[in-house]
Amino acid sequence: MRKLAINLHAKAGLDTAAYIAYMKKVGFDALFTDVLSVTEQNTVMDALARHGMTYEMIHAPFGHINDIWLEGERGEAMCAELLSAVDAAALAGGAPVVILHLSSGKNPPPVTEVGRVRYERVVEYAAKRGVRVAFENQRFLFNFEWAMRHFANAAHVGFCFDCGHEGCFTPGLEFMPDYGKRLFGTHLHDNSCVRDADEHKIPFDGKINFSRVTRQIRESGYKGTLTLETFAGNHKSYELMRPEAFLEQAALAAKRRRRMVDGFDWN
Repeated sequence: MRKLAINLHAKAGLDTAAYIAYMKKVGFDALFTDVLSVTEQNTVMDALARHGMTYEMIHAPFGHINDIWLEGERGEAMCAELLSAVDAAALAGGAPVVILHLSSGKNPPPVTEVGRVRYERVVEYAAKRGVRVAFENQRFLFNFEWAMRHFANAAHVGFCFDCGHEGCFTPGLEFMPDYGKRLFGTHLHDNSCVRDADEHKIPFDGKINFSRVTRQIRESGYKGTLTLETFAGNHKSYELMRPEAFLEQAALAAKRRRRMVDGFDWN
């Protein structure tokens, strides 16, 4: 049976160890995080080991990701942050994946030579550290297509499918038919499918067509972990929920997603 994962502290209110313990209780098998301090990452790894769970992926920083395409110190600093994310993924062990963005906002820079060199540096470093790289779909296709084409022959470079981003950033554009065969991981969440409303709801709480998403994941042949990326703080409907109740609801949705992908539940 394929694993189920969720992001760290999707709903605030529990410390890291208690959060991971409750994840295990409700049926999650794995976790993904942003880049943490070494101390906090060790806390996560200890808790996961204690409960027989795995570290699924590390999400690289993207706060000023557009700078990576530009000359200057800020671009070099952004590249250094991505390299540090690779180190964090390597520390996580197992079959680590680092998730990379290619741009942010509505007016990203074009693909540039300096950016190409920096992403090549990150991809090459990841290969040396035994880390897989997954580019995530965002608002724009031009830079995503560039990355998938440019690194087409790198077996350790693939795709992280974010169905929520597809629903609110690129309605009508489907990424899985073209890139599903290179799928390394998922960010499954829901939203109202309103432009730019990146709500990160629990699956089935919004308007995303999960029957279509399910079919595309099945057709891709992907056998890996189904990972949720939900944030209770993004939507008022979760304000009064205890973190335990939020994890319980998320786990029920994740299990339903697994049944659907495995062909046992299409409702």
